[in-house]
Amino acid sequence: MGVRAQWLVRPQAHFELALRVQIGDASLGEVFAFCSGLYFRGKLAYATRFARVPSLLSGAQVITPSRGLVPAETRIGLKELLEFSTVPVDAAEPRFTAPLQATAGALPLSEPFEVVILGSIATGKYVETLLPVFGERLFFPADFVGRGDMSRGALMLSCAASGEELRYVPVNGTIRKGRRAPKVSSMAASRLR
Repeated sequence: MGVRAQWLVRPQAHFELALRVQIGDASLGEVFAFCSGLYFRGKLAYATRFARVPSLLSGAQVITPSRGLVPAETRIGLKELLEFSTVPVDAAEPRFTAPLQATAGALPLSEPFEVVILGSIATGKYVETLLPVFGERLFFPADFVGRGDMSRGALMLSCAASGEELRYVPVNGTIRKGRRAPKVSSMAASRLR
């Protein structure tokens, strides 16, 4: 369990989010945003702004270590956080991959649809697990190539704020690793010119 997650589960913690976690009334999205900072905040803001899904489906589905895809608004508490901390996020870990594939396969998506992954595309932990389920329908933002977590988070926050959606490319057959991308601040400045 990461340092920031430990702050949430400490019995001595008296800040609002920790108190809501302790009674099981914090949203999964806000807990993950607190624990991982800029990167997850960017993903959550971007997914909330640009998701186009059937009305009964949450557009912000969070990949959890032990429960697969879970809507960001789902209420969680200490029990769930402790459970998440026991399962490694790894393509070779069946306690991670089995729930992820099961929940992905159970999404009530109509044909045709695109699923856009906002997590890491350079490593296989998400792609290798989701590609067999979604196949040609699995996409990612082209601007992710060559970016680290923080750069992707900043890019997604910037896009959510400006209303400028990224261009998506299929995961299957596309180069997912590349040279370091330009910083978001210089990209944002060039868009304003």
